[in-house]
Formats: sequence, C-alpha cells, structure tokens
Amino acid sequence: MATVELRFSAQPEHVRTARLVAAAVARRAGVDEAVLDEVRLAVGEACSRAVGLHRSHGITAPVSVVLTEEEKAFSIEVGDGVPDPGSDSATPGARGGASGGPDEPEGDGGEDEMGLAVISGLVDDVEVRSGADGGTIRMSWPTALAGVRP
Repeated sequence: MATVELRFSAQPEHVRTARLVAAAVARRAGVDEAVLDEVRLAVGEACSRAVGLHRSHGITAPVSVVLTEEEKAFSIEVGDGVPDPGSDSATPGARGGASGGPDEPEGDGGEDEMGLAVISGLVDDVEVRSGADGGTIRMSWPTALAGVRP
C-alpha cells in the first residue's frame, strides 16, 4: 500500500497544488482517466472547505491530505483541525449551523454544507467524520488491476 502525505498551511493558493498532486497520484494508482476530473474537483472542494474552516476558526495547524493506493482502490483523506462541537475541546458553532457571536458570519454552516453536497455528488464512496482532533473527509475510487499499469 503506497501512501503520499501532503500538509499545507491553510491558504487558498495551496488548494491548486493539492488538486494537481491528487490527480497525478490517482493517475499513477490506476484511477480511470475519465474520473480524474472528479478526483481533482472533489479534492479541491474538500481542501477549500478545510482551508475555510481553519481560517474562520483561527487554526494555524496545517491542512492534511493523505493519498493511499490500495490493491483495488485509491483513497484520499482531507483532514482539518476544527474540533467537533460535541467534543470537550470544541468551541460553540465550530461546525455547521450558525455562529456563536455577532462578529462571526452566519454563512459558514451553509458553505460547509454546500461543499459536502458537491463532494457527495462527485464521489460515490465518501465518509465524513469529526472528533475532538478535527474532521476528515475520506473519498475513494476504484482502480484498474495492478498488472495493467506501467
């Protein structure tokens, strides 16, 4: 199982690099050429969402992207450092819904939900998890048989 791990500061300009790396690794893993645009778009959406969450919550930790080539699948996990509101270390309004204060925009929850809807429309196998250490969006695509690749 080959793994590529990418970490970048929560800056919008780094999302493009993450998309390019994801597409290159997906191609090498044997993901069908017709699906590569979906991989690029889904990773861009997930990374943009993570960057937005980091910036709106003042988190300085990097966004993480883990690309894993398995025997018959290629998966990508995009992680953010925003704790789940139900966890002990969470701040009120950390994920989804309206924000807690008058100086914070209410649109964060809507953008978050819209990004998840776009990802769900692009990827058949997607899982969203959140906990005290942050959230993860895991996406996977089938690959061609290992013997077919160069």
